[in-house]
Amino acid sequence: MSSAVIILAIALVVLLVVFLRKTVLLVPQSQAAIIERLGRYSRTVSAQLTILVPFVDQVRARVDLRERVIPFPPQPVITADNLTVLIDTVVYVQVTKPESAVYEIENYIVGVEQLAATTIRNVVGGMTLEAALTSREVINSQLRGVLDEATGPWGIRVARVELRSIDPPPSVQESMEKQMKADREKRATILTAEGQREAAIQTAEGAKRAQVLSAEGNKEAQVLAAEGAKQAAILAAEADRQANILRAEGERAGAYLRGQGEAKSLEKVLGAIKAAEPTPELLAYQYVQALGKVAQGEANKVWVLPTDFGGPIQAFSKLFGAPAPDGTLRYQPTPSEHKPDPVERDSPEIEAWFKTTQDNAGAATAERPGE
Repeated sequence: MSSAVIILAIALVVLLVVFLRKTVLLVPQSQAAIIERLGRYSRTVSAQLTILVPFVDQVRARVDLRERVIPFPPQPVITADNLTVLIDTVVYVQVTKPESAVYEIENYIVGVEQLAATTIRNVVGGMTLEAALTSREVINSQLRGVLDEATGPWGIRVARVELRSIDPPPSVQESMEKQMKADREKRATILTAEGQREAAIQTAEGAKRAQVLSAEGNKEAQVLAAEGAKQAAILAAEADRQANILRAEGERAGAYLRGQGEAKSLEKVLGAIKAAEPTPELLAYQYVQALGKVAQGEANKVWVLPTDFGGPIQAFSKLFGAPAPDGTLRYQPTPSEHKPDPVERDSPEIEAWFKTTQDNAGAATAERPGE
C-alpha cells in the first residue's frame, strides 16, 4: 500500500472524529448546556445525549446548576453611630434559568458580589453598632430579600445570606470587652445577691417551719402529758378509792371479828367460871387481888377501901351461890342455865374462826382453817 493511501486513511479518521465531536454532545446531570444555532439561542439541554448539526449548532456555555457558595472579602461599613466595622459575608446562590444567567449578565458571580456589598452598606449603615451586633438574623433576612429580588431577572436564586463576622475597631472592641466584663460582673453580683436572698428566704422558711413543727410537737406533748396526768390522777383516785374501800372493809371485818372474839371470849370465860363453881372465898380473894392491881397504877397516888368491905363480897356470893348444908355458899346453876336460850349463830366460815380443841394438857388453843 502506498503512502498516499495511508495518509488519506488517517485524514478520513481525523475527519470522522471531528465530525463526531461536533455532532454528539453529552451533558452531565449537574450542568446545563446553552446551544446556539447560527449564533442565536436554540435550546438548553441537561443530563442527556444531544445530537448537533455540525458547523451549524454550537455550545454557547456550560452552566453549573448546583448551589454555589460565594464568599466575599470583609466589607468596611460605616454604622449609624459613625463607627467603621468590617463585615464578612457568605452568599449561597443557585442558577434556576441557565439561559438568563448567560444572556442577562456577563458574570453573575461578580454581579452578586457587588450587589451584596452595596446591600450590606445600605442595611447595616442605618443601624448602630449595638443593633448590628444583636440583629444578625434581621440583617440576614433583609439581605436575602433584597438580593433575591435583584438577581431574579438573572435567573439566580439567593438561597440564604450569612454574616460570618462583624468586627468593630480595636478601640471599640476594647471598650466593648470592658463593658461586657462589667456587665458579667454586674450579673454575677446580682445573681449572688439573689442567691443569698433566696437562701435567706429558704432559711427563714425552714426556721419558721421548724418553729411551727416544734410548737405543734410541744402542744402534742403537753396534750399527751395532760392526758397522762389525767389518767394517772384517775388511776390514783381509783386506787385510793379501792384502798379506802378495802381498808374500810378490813376495819369493818376487824371490828366485827374483834367483837365476835370478845363475845366468844366472854362466853368462854363465863362458861369456865360457871363450870368451876367458885366459892365466895375464892371470889373474895380474886376481888382483893384485883384491888391490888388497881393500886399498882402509876397515876393512883391514894386509894381508899370501902368501909363495908364484906358487903360487896356477900352480895356477889349471893348472886352466884346458895347456902350449902354446912352453911357455906356454893354455886348453884339457875334453871335457865340448864336450858340456854338459842343464840343466833354465825356463818360456818366465821364460826370456824372460833372453834377450839382440847389438847392432852387440857389447854385450849385456837384453830383457824388452813393452819
